Amino acid sequence: MNASLRISVSSLRAHKRRFAGTFLAVVLGVAFLAGTLVMGDTLRASFDTMFGNASSGTDAVVRSADTITTPGESEGVRQPVDTDLASTIEKTPGVAAAVPDIQGAGQLVGANGKPIGGQGPPTLAGNWIDDPELNAYQLAEGRAPSESGEVVVNRGAADKGDLKIGDTTTLRTPDPVKVTIVGLATFGGEDGMAQVTFTGMTQADAEKYLTAKPGEAASIRVRAGPGVSQGELVSALTPVLPKGVEAITGQESAQENTDMISSQFLSIFTTFLLVFSGIALLVATFSIHNTFAIVVAQRTRENALLRALGASRRQVTVSTLIEATAVAVTASVAGLVAGIGIAAGLQALFPAIGFPFPEGDLVIGGLSMALPLAVGVIVCLGSALLPAVRAGRTAPLAALRETAVDQSGASRTRAVAGGGLAALAIGITLFGVLASPSLWLAGLGAVLALAAFVVLGPVASSTAVRVLGMPLDRLRGVTGGLARRNALRSPKRTAATASALMIGVAVVSLFTVFGASLKATMDQTVSRSFAGDVAVSTPSFGAGGSGLSPKLAPAIAEQPTVENAVGLGRGVAEVNGKGRALTVTDPVALGKVFDLGDVRGSLGDLSTDGIAITKNEADKQHLKVGDTTRLAFTDGEKETFTVRAVYGQSELAGEYVITRAAWNPHRTQDADTLVAVSFKDGVSTADGKAAVKKVADQYGNPEVQTRDEYAQSSAGGIDMMLTLVYALLALAVLIALLGIANTLTLAIHERTRELGLLRAVGQTRAQLRAMVRWESVLVAAFGTAGGLALGGFLGWVLVKASDGVSDSAFAFAIPPVQLAVVVLVGLAAGALAGLRPARRAARLDVLRAIATE
Repeated sequence: MNASLRISVSSLRAHKRRFAGTFLAVVLGVAFLAGTLVMGDTLRASFDTMFGNASSGTDAVVRSADTITTPGESEGVRQPVDTDLASTIEKTPGVAAAVPDIQGAGQLVGANGKPIGGQGPPTLAGNWIDDPELNAYQLAEGRAPSESGEVVVNRGAADKGDLKIGDTTTLRTPDPVKVTIVGLATFGGEDGMAQVTFTGMTQADAEKYLTAKPGEAASIRVRAGPGVSQGELVSALTPVLPKGVEAITGQESAQENTDMISSQFLSIFTTFLLVFSGIALLVATFSIHNTFAIVVAQRTRENALLRALGASRRQVTVSTLIEATAVAVTASVAGLVAGIGIAAGLQALFPAIGFPFPEGDLVIGGLSMALPLAVGVIVCLGSALLPAVRAGRTAPLAALRETAVDQSGASRTRAVAGGGLAALAIGITLFGVLASPSLWLAGLGAVLALAAFVVLGPVASSTAVRVLGMPLDRLRGVTGGLARRNALRSPKRTAATASALMIGVAVVSLFTVFGASLKATMDQTVSRSFAGDVAVSTPSFGAGGSGLSPKLAPAIAEQPTVENAVGLGRGVAEVNGKGRALTVTDPVALGKVFDLGDVRGSLGDLSTDGIAITKNEADKQHLKVGDTTRLAFTDGEKETFTVRAVYGQSELAGEYVITRAAWNPHRTQDADTLVAVSFKDGVSTADGKAAVKKVADQYGNPEVQTRDEYAQSSAGGIDMMLTLVYALLALAVLIALLGIANTLTLAIHERTRELGLLRAVGQTRAQLRAMVRWESVLVAAFGTAGGLALGGFLGWVLVKASDGVSDSAFAFAIPPVQLAVVVLVGLAAGALAGLRPARRAARLDVLRAIATE
């Protein structure tokens, strides 16, 4: 063992530059992973602290016990509680104060006339609570609202909308309300709760604009008297509360808020980043393995001499693994330090770009340090294991050979194994997307397809490089021909080098194809379902935005240019015991502006006790026209509805439709999500749109878009996602670039004598540089082509699998322009990777190079 250690240390000292690329690959992969984990821990701790500070004076929260949760939503809708319950609670022994907490959606309009927030995080409004200990928001400037129309807003929202105390603006509730800002508030010491906006009103205004009727609140906040613990307070309150109402401690309420943020944002966000950390480390694995494979091949004579002098196979193997361990540990530690720096940088950067990252010290947990360190070491050692074993098998007679260049090619066994793996991958994938739609089977097929590409790489590399390099013979003459032959010299090396780039390009291509398919699906959905001319909507997604006023659609319908205008509201109820989203609308007008497919029954007969459902839901619930179903609403009421219509298409209309008259007795804060408008014959789109825009301006200035514009804006979130994906995948491409550069540098080292001879027989430095650069471009072209093929295939698999398991029809689309850009970026990465090795090769001393063994 001591001998192996000494050999390893000597080798590292003598050849430290050989491991530079490997070192950087490990550092980048570990840094991304460590930065993600530290950032996640810091965010969780910051939100814990923020919610804890905001609710520190609230000892108990009284609220409805039951919730209705619809599919795809983690937070349910609760029934409101009576505000009169606060006076009953205040009389309970141990209670110091109790106040109603009214909450609803309310979106402020900024000084520029545009809505503030709404891009994901909710825009909230509520009553301003005068008791500073029970109010989650603290007054920082100005005063509390005392008259109708006065509001306090969180300072972050005011800054974003360029608003200040004394300004008058509009609050969408969703009915537009003129408000005057009299105060600015903070939340838990921050300017706001991440990107959430808050507007505090008088209790009378909150009841008027945010509730279905006066006397209702989302919950009641309770403060305990001196010496009464939160648990004791809840125990005292429970017996006096009416049926269906519960009390929880303030700590439990704060934890629920933290868990909600964690489940809806943090977990998704950190998981998203961890996936890309894994991709980066997978790309790094190929680069690391290739480096050690080349180094072992170059040291064949050296290892053979060691064997001839008495070193055992185990000693040679162990010495190689010790080198790998030294590189792994030092690079992983450096990656940890870099990861902490990345987290600190993001903590400073995110608030500047409007991303929710509360202030606070970095939280560096033991797992966040141990896991990246372990992963970095395991990835490096795992990548070096096969080359180390190969080094130990070096025969002593190899010391007599004149060359140690890796001349390995592709074996027939590899071709058979790879072909079998590819056939299995295609079979499982096709079964998972066509025969029995299953995301799990499709995912397994995708993983097997990736493995098949890696195994078949050396088999395909010779043919691919010959084909891709054919133009070089004509364009670059002898220089191009030499570059192509160099890339063909070792198919396994070329394939391993290109595999790192292939994975990066494959993931980029996968998301590009899937994003284009989502856009095509949205366009197809709007074109197929929306028969109107313009759509009125609010620029928001997720929980954000306040929606549209239900009064807007009738106001638009009165315009002489308009044939039909229908608003789509949203409600929730349990249908036969399961939470479902309801579309609240005028069913007759809905059928005129939207294509609902084949309709059985009559949409005009819904009245106050009828419901229309999609054929798909009718089949699931075993319902048909004339059958009855039980609906339970958030106010606790249960009513029997008769199925009066079954329609075929649900994409924009929703799966359950009831009338506004049926929803009104159970509604909370009423709002429409979309108003669809069709014009009378002969009315141009421009004239009709202008008339609709004039009415919409009176209701908070929502967006008025043509059908094509609406389809494009509905897919706007996809572009945002792709931008983030591309930014994250740049790391994987950078690691792949390092791998190509490192491979070329090591290849130049082993071809030193050959390069010297080329220079001696007349090759210029410029020609030598061009030869190395074009070799790099060929390797990158092979990786890019393979990644493009694999990514396109996986994109098709993902689209088809999503289509099979979803009720909506997905469209498959290939974006030629975006994929062409991916190809150009891949080739540019190859050219960039070859710059430094080419420059180094051109600087070789001719006589010394010829004398090199």
